[in-house]
Amino acid sequence: MSNDLEYQKKVALAIHKAFLDKGESETAQDEIFLLMSMGDDWSHRQSEELRNAVVSRMREKTDDRLFKVLRETLRYDAKTSFDAFMRFMEWERDPSKKFYMPRRRIIKSLWVDPIQDLIDGKLDLLSLSCPPGTGKSTLGVFLLAFQMGREPDKPNLASAHSGTLTESFYKAVLSLITDEEYTYKEIFPTVIADKDGMKQTIDLGKPHRFSTLTCRAINASLTGATRCEGLLYADDMCSGIEEAMNPDRLDNLWVKYTNDLKSRKKEGCREIHIATRWSVRDIIGRLETLYDDDPRCKFIKCPALDENDESNFDYDYGVGFSTKYFIDMRANLDSVSWQALFMNTPIEREGLLFPKDDLQYFSSLPVDKDGNELEPDLVFAIADTKDKGADYGFMPIIKVYGDFGYVDDIVCDNGKPEIVEAKFTNALLKHKVQACRFESNAAGGKVADKIDAEVKKRGGITHITRKFTTSNKETKIQVNSPSIKRRFLFRANFDKTTEYGVAMNMLVTYVLSGKNKHDDVPDGLSMANEFWESFRGQKVQIMARPF
Repeated sequence: MSNDLEYQKKVALAIHKAFLDKGESETAQDEIFLLMSMGDDWSHRQSEELRNAVVSRMREKTDDRLFKVLRETLRYDAKTSFDAFMRFMEWERDPSKKFYMPRRRIIKSLWVDPIQDLIDGKLDLLSLSCPPGTGKSTLGVFLLAFQMGREPDKPNLASAHSGTLTESFYKAVLSLITDEEYTYKEIFPTVIADKDGMKQTIDLGKPHRFSTLTCRAINASLTGATRCEGLLYADDMCSGIEEAMNPDRLDNLWVKYTNDLKSRKKEGCREIHIATRWSVRDIIGRLETLYDDDPRCKFIKCPALDENDESNFDYDYGVGFSTKYFIDMRANLDSVSWQALFMNTPIEREGLLFPKDDLQYFSSLPVDKDGNELEPDLVFAIADTKDKGADYGFMPIIKVYGDFGYVDDIVCDNGKPEIVEAKFTNALLKHKVQACRFESNAAGGKVADKIDAEVKKRGGITHITRKFTTSNKETKIQVNSPSIKRRFLFRANFDKTTEYGVAMNMLVTYVLSGKNKHDDVPDGLSMANEFWESFRGQKVQIMARPF
């Protein structure tokens, strides 16, 4: 370090002390000029300290010279500090339109500081799981613009589940760089050398073989389109609950990520994922499994409500979400959607698709004001017939009251087929089941015919139908799981050794991320939900047989 630089630092520290002691903004302005002539890490640390002191002074009095000091320290640090960059970028904007400052009190420590660690090379991989509408994607757009200005010759790649979303990134970044209400040109006095809305690419400084920024959907081709040396930005790679509940689509998404995105990274490229978490098998979930113990990888989850049921995103100036808003949202959403969208807990709840606490229970069937049991609107059942081996024959008896189906009784037996068939018949007669659907795979159709004849012979009223199921069983269970948890009620008190108890154990231990010894119960309830859906808008009427 040269003697001249040492002398400048001593002078800067002396001026700094004078400002802190006397609060004279003129001395602070002198210090700024000294700091900006150095341009090293030490000077940026001093600039931040000076800025904090200025802010403290401004709480006591307002002074145009203090505002000037604040502005100049932000401008100086905006090349290296993501926090200063966003603050200075919106310096000229109307306060009502600002993105960062109303949210800074909460998101600086939550998101911005970890992003700074990524920028500074302290992290290689960062994941932020956040509720929708909390500003995560806008934050990501600011980060892309920041990275581009810092290293315009390094190509960066931004991806998402759809071209519509990546187009929004392209337009938003372009706006940050070119719109006069932002101060980007003061921070990075560079020019746009080339831009292409069709290809969603932007070049800063000069044209490059691989653009400074390429925005491309995960399903679009990246072959020969770009390399990624600065930042790989991935935002909401999973399109939603349908994709999250389809293991094949999640596997395909992972292959696309590793083959088409990760393979574009060059050594030293940093990576950030911002998303709503849907599944333990989504990209973030798999990355967390691989790198959770790596100190250079960080996975941050930001739930809507804290442990006291208070909002984590009650931003200033009314731009956030109150506790009341989130509690109302929780009351209106099914448990799975609430947990995934707002609490960043994947649908499997660490593997379990039907945790005990997510199910609804009843102690007795509905009664009238006199305590008499009400007649249900509909009594229906489904029959998943027993095949060879150790699988179970399964039949839930469901009594519908309004919007809820009470699972009043269950046949769940892996004994001899003829014994299971007899139990099916007796249950249909005992509960006066009005409609029953049999899964007609394999021998199911013959069993349905046999039981149909026996029920009619014994004076039963059940109308029996058959349906051949071709959909993937695991997918069917996942797709129907939210409705099962929202609309079906199970007995609160049951003997675990009974068939009802055996069935409930199969339900609450069913997992998505591993192998299931028995899936007959969740599969049967999925079929029951689909059967129930077929009655919507229809009226079930019992008629005398014409023969």
